[in-house]
Amino acid sequence: MTALALATALASALPAGAAFAVPKGDKQPKAPAPPAKMSQVGGERLGLPGVQVGRLKAGAPQLPGPDALTARSWIISDADSGQVLAAKNPHWRLAPASTLKMLFADTVLPKFPKNEKRKVKAADLAGMGIGSSMVGIKENLTYTVHDLWLGVFLRSGNDAVHALSAMNGGTEATVKEMQKRAKELNATDTHVVTPDGYDAPGQVSSAYDLSLFARAGLQNADFREYCSTASAQFPGDEAKHGKRKTFGIQNTNRLLSGDFDIRPYPGIEGVKNGSTTNAGSTFTGLAERNGRKLLVTVMNPQKKEHNEGYREAARLLDWGFAAAGKVEPVGQLVGPQSGDRAAKRGADGKNDAQMGMHGSPDGSGSVLTAVGIGGGALALVGLGAALVLRRRRAGS
Repeated sequence: MTALALATALASALPAGAAFAVPKGDKQPKAPAPPAKMSQVGGERLGLPGVQVGRLKAGAPQLPGPDALTARSWIISDADSGQVLAAKNPHWRLAPASTLKMLFADTVLPKFPKNEKRKVKAADLAGMGIGSSMVGIKENLTYTVHDLWLGVFLRSGNDAVHALSAMNGGTEATVKEMQKRAKELNATDTHVVTPDGYDAPGQVSSAYDLSLFARAGLQNADFREYCSTASAQFPGDEAKHGKRKTFGIQNTNRLLSGDFDIRPYPGIEGVKNGSTTNAGSTFTGLAERNGRKLLVTVMNPQKKEHNEGYREAARLLDWGFAAAGKVEPVGQLVGPQSGDRAAKRGADGKNDAQMGMHGSPDGSGSVLTAVGIGGGALALVGLGAALVLRRRRAGS
């Protein structure tokens, strides 16, 4: 067996997200090229390979170069209007990692009230992939739906996803519902195999579709709360006399919570990050500055440096805020097949009543403006912090 074959065999045994080194002297595998033709949902230029950016008007900055933006696929858009400011291979169907949890949340979150409780069974946690990210849920202990969603968004817990899927009729039923929801959102690049985004044969999405999932999910007030929470306390073991211990958890979205080598991004308001062996680093983020909200998705940076996906997302956001209003759009984030989401999904209207963002065929409405996500997220840095940061709606 050659050294490269041995390294490949070892890599297949590693848990998701693990890295391995190719022995010196062996050539690195050639990076795949994007398809020559991709989906044209949202505009013809979005189906072309390579970087697409509109005509820059006076005062607009140049887009950062390829050394600064190494991701295989990315897209930056105006979250309110849906106009795509620039993109690179946005319809390239790639492994999504835990950013797929945005679709999971958009599908399942409206179904169960926050205070509903679940006593977790062993069967609830069956079927998780080796090396899955987990928040620390244990069988035979009881958790509220609120607890479980904190586990999904902050720690990207596959155990929390599986517990919620069990409440929703099981993993298979949840996957089918997620695929149906993706179709409703015109997310034609997405094929769901697992509800948690864990690497699975045939499981793909795209930077364009992930932006659609984020934009749809952000219509829900609970979704906005969870994705913008930097840290929280999570239920632990049962103590004597019935008192429950808790432990601190911190959001793994480093543009929200920060890290030793990166600061929280000013104005960040969520949304979701991910990382697996097949997907590399993936990230979708929403940020606000001077009343303008931008949505960015980055998939699989080729520069393998720590927190590189967040750095490239931040560069795109910086450019987008400087170029907004000074660059012609290259496409559009489309609306769903049906604008009447509340009726279609049985929502009670409390979280999803304002449908402006997707209420028109071109997605030109603005539910983000209507509900006012703004105000800027406060990132609470430090593993010992216990405060749950909640979003405040404008005017409330």
